[in-house]
Amino acid sequence: MNLHEYQGKEILNSFGVEIQRGIVATTPAEAVAAAKKLTEDTGTSWHVIKAQVHAGGRGKGGGVKLAKNLQEVEEIAGSIIGMNLITPQTSAEGKKVHQVLIAEDVYYPGDSEPEEFYMSVLLNRSTGRNMIMYSTEGGMDIETVAEETPHLIFTEEIDPAVGLLGFQARRIAFNLGLSGKAFKEMTKFVSALYRAYSESDSSLFEINPVLKTSDDKIIAVDAKVSLDDNAMYRHKDYMEMRDKREENPVEVEAQEKGLNYVDLDGNVGCMVNGAGLAMATMDLIKQAGGEPANFLDVGGTANAERVEAAFKLILKDPNVKAILVNIFGGIVRCDRVAQGIVDAYNNMGTINVPIIVRLQGTNADIAKELIDNSGLDVQSAIEFQEAADKVKEVLS
Repeated sequence: MNLHEYQGKEILNSFGVEIQRGIVATTPAEAVAAAKKLTEDTGTSWHVIKAQVHAGGRGKGGGVKLAKNLQEVEEIAGSIIGMNLITPQTSAEGKKVHQVLIAEDVYYPGDSEPEEFYMSVLLNRSTGRNMIMYSTEGGMDIETVAEETPHLIFTEEIDPAVGLLGFQARRIAFNLGLSGKAFKEMTKFVSALYRAYSESDSSLFEINPVLKTSDDKIIAVDAKVSLDDNAMYRHKDYMEMRDKREENPVEVEAQEKGLNYVDLDGNVGCMVNGAGLAMATMDLIKQAGGEPANFLDVGGTANAERVEAAFKLILKDPNVKAILVNIFGGIVRCDRVAQGIVDAYNNMGTINVPIIVRLQGTNADIAKELIDNSGLDVQSAIEFQEAADKVKEVLS
């Protein structure tokens, strides 16, 4: 589950990570009130207006701007709220901005120059260890840094059973070129950041930039946070942070119906039981010259109701030119699935795309007979290759 910047900062702050303070607003009037409140609390005279969407690169799309007075706060907030923000991480249509974060200006003058760093905490799946990735090149896309100056990216691997050790936090501060007060503040920042990542059961904490201020404080200016869905039962308070407006509406609907669905960009809809078989089916479609339009696992109870719900989800995509149903009848009997497909088809009326059904396993022969004798525009198959050939035929 992805979070907005302000939500990620709330979690960071709860673990003792110093953050750029801010207040969320949904209207220009609320933005002005938030700016006044922030000035009272922090003394800031300038304010940063940040669009709150689940996408990076907001500044490049015009979603992060500096306001030097209250009039500019109102004008900028008014221009950002309601806009479709297009960034390198959104679709061509962009994402609609429903709220903005009014944040304090932390780039104030002082005894030293501010410095920006990049830092993230994530799991290194190849080693089974947590990893802190960091760089002196904060404020830039880490992909660009990795491509152009890979020697400026450092990593620190952490045994999750032991946790972050003191010398590792000090090594990070040293590699970032810090000394004195800034060095001490960075070691505290890194330790608190790792604890936030670990104890919140997150899959990613990305702070870009981490700022060393002109008076040597270390603060998180941004926060990109992804929580592990599998651990949400331990953090029910975090579930309240979910913003369904930022998610694919079809995927949200599928989740509410108990279906595992991921939207893709292809032309062949998939309906499968079992994640492994679903992946194999997507490969099958590729080999047949098509592109999978979705990942859809209906689970072990592929009855008429679930099949009908799955068909409706698939058909919401106008790019779908065919549907491949690939069910292995181990726990569930193939003839029951076949009857479910026939019932769902009849309930929905005309389906204007070809449907290929491959049922293999318990009572597969009875299932094929049910499909073939249904009088519906549905093609049946027994073998994997036979299903592939039929997909290729309907797409040609």
